[in-house]
Amino acid sequence: MLRACTLDFQGSWNSHLPLAEFAYNNSYQATIGMAPYEKVKLIKEQIRTAQSRQKSYADKRRKDLEFEVGDEVFLRLLPRKGLINPKKGGKLSPRYVGPYQILQRIRLKKYQPDPEHIITRDTPPLMENLSYTERPIRIIDQQIRQLRKREIPMVKVVWQNHNRDEDATWEMEEDMRNQYPELF
Repeated sequence: MLRACTLDFQGSWNSHLPLAEFAYNNSYQATIGMAPYEKVKLIKEQIRTAQSRQKSYADKRRKDLEFEVGDEVFLRLLPRKGLINPKKGGKLSPRYVGPYQILQRIRLKKYQPDPEHIITRDTPPLMENLSYTERPIRIIDQQIRQLRKREIPMVKVVWQNHNRDEDATWEMEEDMRNQYPELF
């Protein structure tokens, strides 16, 4: 088709290129069984249908939570182990604290601080975004791990807000030396 256009328009074929593009998009394509613009319309329609179906599935399972005065709720934590690896969460790290009693309803998901609310000692100090920083207490073990031709020194660290040595994690010795030299 382009060859025919270049022959017909000779030297000025580049100014007629949008016409050739329009003709190509409106002509029947044997490989897809329709014109390209029809295929684009069909794909957009299928996407809208799939989005609508997924929305209806999500809406059936969604339930809005409403709390009343006197209900007890848990607050969700976002634990962070120092600055080593915030994405690496332990299996047994605390995820919720509470329960706390709702004293007054202001808005749907807002908490109004009350001086009578006392957080127990075993609950880590929370920051504004409900996360807390873990600090290492002590090192209980050391080992060297082999990775092909490299040897990596590792240390097993017990963290501040974990009660048992079983919750200790293996960390790279170099990182721990840089961040917490007082442990060595």
